[in-house]
Amino acid sequence: MKRIYIAGPYSSGDTIQNVRTAVLAGDKVAKAGYYPFIPHLTHFWHFICPHEYEFWLDQDIAWLLTCDYLIRLPGESSGADKEVIAAFRAGIPTFFSVEACLDWITRYE
Repeated sequence: MKRIYIAGPYSSGDTIQNVRTAVLAGDKVAKAGYYPFIPHLTHFWHFICPHEYEFWLDQDIAWLLTCDYLIRLPGESSGADKEVIAAFRAGIPTFFSVEACLDWITRYE
């Protein structure tokens, strides 16, 4: 089963809205029968046990490298941009909408 990483803004703008947007994207992926990884959910972990930015980015990249695809949600995000670069370097296909990713999987997998 395909694992799909959801990358997008977290701290730029409204953090809670960004988490919501990522969860909704992940839910579409799950409803399509795939396994989303939503790094935004570490928001709750960070609330209880705060860590530095690099800690979270290292965690995210480690999980990203286990995924088959990356979806980059719209919006400014240096972290998501770094995740796109990591995906490119690892040969992980990147899409810029949930629909584009799911359409590609349906057509070519």
